[in-house]
Amino acid sequence: MNNLTALSISIAGLAGFATFLAVGPLSGIFLIWAATIAWAAYFFLGATQEALKNTIICGIFGVFMAWLAAIQLTNIPSTVILGFPLWAAVTVTCSVVVMCLAANIPALATIPASVLGYSSTFAYLLQTPDKLTKDVLLSASLDNPLILISISIVVGTYFGQFSGQLSAKLTK
Repeated sequence: MNNLTALSISIAGLAGFATFLAVGPLSGIFLIWAATIAWAAYFFLGATQEALKNTIICGIFGVFMAWLAAIQLTNIPSTVILGFPLWAAVTVTCSVVVMCLAANIPALATIPASVLGYSSTFAYLLQTPDKLTKDVLLSASLDNPLILISISIVVGTYFGQFSGQLSAKLTK
């Protein structure tokens, strides 16, 4: 079987299985959309052991930076001078600068994976009702994006690795 066909079959089969898990027995433990973002990042970064490590470490670092920014956002009063939108923008700007400058640390040097983790966190917080609250952000529950999105990144990255391995077996 040629490489593209093998990879297509592998990704499709495992995507179906991951979806079954995400909406079935593991519902609420990981989010399929966040997992597939990490899955794609793994391939985008080269589908190697280094890509696996960088996707997980930098992806979770991005989640952490977004989580810190989100906590700060919950501290901004709606009546703040110059308005909440400006201070939210300043908060995000500062956290993104720190996240990108952290790339000076070799383990955190894969900025695209960090940005995907950051963006996934805010996608969850801004699109899921009642999640951008201090109670949720500081909880030890699967509602907390620091936990939920991080798990999703790990699950998705390993699904990426497994799909690459299965594809290689199908081409033999």
